[in-house]
Amino acid sequence: MLPQELIRKKRDGGTLDAEEIAFFVKGLADGSVTEGQVAALAMAVFFKGLTVDERVALTLAMRDSGDVMDWTGIDAPILDKHSTGGVGDNVSLMLAPALAACGAAVPMISGRGLGHTGGTLDKFDSIPGYQTQPDNILFKKVVKEIGCAVIGQTGNLAPADKRFYAIRDVTGTVESIDLITASILSKKLAAGLQGLVLDVKWGTGAFMGTLEEARALAESLVLVANGAGLMTTALLTDMNEPLASAAGNAVEMQNAVNFLKGTAIDNRLWDVTVAQGGELLASGGIAATADTGMEMMREAFQSGKAAEKFAQMVHALGGPADFMEKSELYLAKAPVQAPVYAEQDGVVTGVDARAVGVAVVALGGGRRAAADVIDPSVGLTDLAGVGNTVDADAPLAIVHAKTEADAEEAAIALRKAYTVGLAADVQDRPSVVDRIAP
Repeated sequence: MLPQELIRKKRDGGTLDAEEIAFFVKGLADGSVTEGQVAALAMAVFFKGLTVDERVALTLAMRDSGDVMDWTGIDAPILDKHSTGGVGDNVSLMLAPALAACGAAVPMISGRGLGHTGGTLDKFDSIPGYQTQPDNILFKKVVKEIGCAVIGQTGNLAPADKRFYAIRDVTGTVESIDLITASILSKKLAAGLQGLVLDVKWGTGAFMGTLEEARALAESLVLVANGAGLMTTALLTDMNEPLASAAGNAVEMQNAVNFLKGTAIDNRLWDVTVAQGGELLASGGIAATADTGMEMMREAFQSGKAAEKFAQMVHALGGPADFMEKSELYLAKAPVQAPVYAEQDGVVTGVDARAVGVAVVALGGGRRAAADVIDPSVGLTDLAGVGNTVDADAPLAIVHAKTEADAEEAAIALRKAYTVGLAADVQDRPSVVDRIAP
């Protein structure tokens, strides 16, 4: 079998069989397929697309290019989620411990910030001592004993995808829904999951700008995941404003602690977190329906059991035993904290969530280059949401910065990101727009 013949076949609109795809993926993993050949196939797929069977075969082949996690010995459904990325999206921080409190096992393998979007691992790095890269022995021990562990990619999961993505990133082929589908799901399947919920976002702060684009990706992901044997549903959620009232790393961690303790809960964040949990508890057979699962999630939060699981997980992975009680003492604080006021009084009618995320990156809360070191202390809190009144007593946000100059730059960016008008101009948008089932 020759790589160039497979490229030619796909270029001309042909369908690759599972054996041909497995051959190409093997070459991806061992380097026998050149970078030029990988780029050529990616471009052929970009223009000609893949059938459902081809997408399933590609996903499974990339899963099998490395390690597949084995959760033998854990008597609980293995559940996880994936978000396509947004601003102020710290759902994972509350979701994992709540699911564990309901009887699930949650080996949550998360990523770092990408572009204007925040990364779950960057948020956990703000906790002193917390190990985001434990070895497999500790990872499995924490999942078995506590019920959840939120960490970075461990071992050798889907190495073919890592090389494929790096080449796609520099050849203009990242946006292929077929290849995005296989990339996301190969890593989730390698994690040994039994149930998955996908949070596919749309709007100003999402990678999918329109609801139609988000729906197309969600449908592809659900179709392929279930075709590969993983029970999966997807929720289409709104990212036309930050999900939480905080954006940054330590500030989002504190926001999550407040949520878990019940001292301050953002309504949109509550809705999305509870909805995702309900889907997963139903997928794992812990709840009869997603609605029943949502009730179980509410109870896990309101009873304090989710907060207890979070505290146990943090300590088991090296963080302070009293983190929940003394989080404000452990989390880094920026030396400059200043309110940002709108140029006119009124009601928030729109937010460019991407611009808010970019402002956090500019403060040092994200990466301009892969090697950049993140400042966990910087970010934005008390972000005004759509429908909120802003005036001399109610700012758009509080900026947390290293210097006064950084704070002023962030203030200028934030004012540009917000649209302020009349209450009559506010459009009501649900946090969870739709559900895509198998």
